[in-house]
Amino acid sequence: MSESTEEAVLVERRGRVMIITLNRPEAMNAINGALSHGLLNAVQELDADDSLTAGVITGNGRGFCSGMDLKAFARGEDIGPLGTFVRDGCNKPLIAAIEGFAIAGGCEIALTCDLFVASKGAKIGIREVKVGLFAAAGGVFRLPARVGYATAMQMAITGEPITAEQALDCGLLSELTEQGGALEAAIALAERVAQNAPLAVAASKSLIRAAAQGIEEDKLWEMQIPLQKKVFSSNDAKEGPKAFAEKREPNWTGT
Repeated sequence: MSESTEEAVLVERRGRVMIITLNRPEAMNAINGALSHGLLNAVQELDADDSLTAGVITGNGRGFCSGMDLKAFARGEDIGPLGTFVRDGCNKPLIAAIEGFAIAGGCEIALTCDLFVASKGAKIGIREVKVGLFAAAGGVFRLPARVGYATAMQMAITGEPITAEQALDCGLLSELTEQGGALEAAIALAERVAQNAPLAVAASKSLIRAAAQGIEEDKLWEMQIPLQKKVFSSNDAKEGPKAFAEKREPNWTGT
């Protein structure tokens, strides 16, 4: 029986946070068609649900993700819409919770996220050059902005990973945890994000990422106009000041 997307990627909701688990532990969560489709489906569900504010992506088993399933690739199998996920990402914030390793395509899935939380000793890298490929799912051009030119170049052309400790020094990580602690720390961070108004969070993410990509400031001002109209005219924009005045927690609806 062929593997289903529901088996390859598990989805759990905790309040306003969606936890997305890559679930091919016997294959070190290598990316095949089922996992790729399952990941894209989960992120689209996250984006479409007004009751959710943020997502956490983690891996079941020994590590986060070992990259493309090379055995499936060698057999000529379609590894699915990973390119769509890494290119389009998610409108809502995503946090990668990394234990063990995030290598090759696994690193590129993590780079599609907005924040990294990793445990001590975890390895993060793009090793594609070691198998005759290169990191074509965004790794080669996203890494420099996250870790700096020299580190990104070294990672890309040697294929050697950096440790979570080195990633923290490079500014890639938001938090370094003890082994086994990455997921709960990432969920706690996502819950802090989820205390805020969803539309405002999504707009802030959009503009921060655009600025990090080097878009000129005059273009950023243009990008901000429709976002500001949407956010400032929302129900949540009415609820926030009202809750503040009434000294209570706001009830966000994401509308």
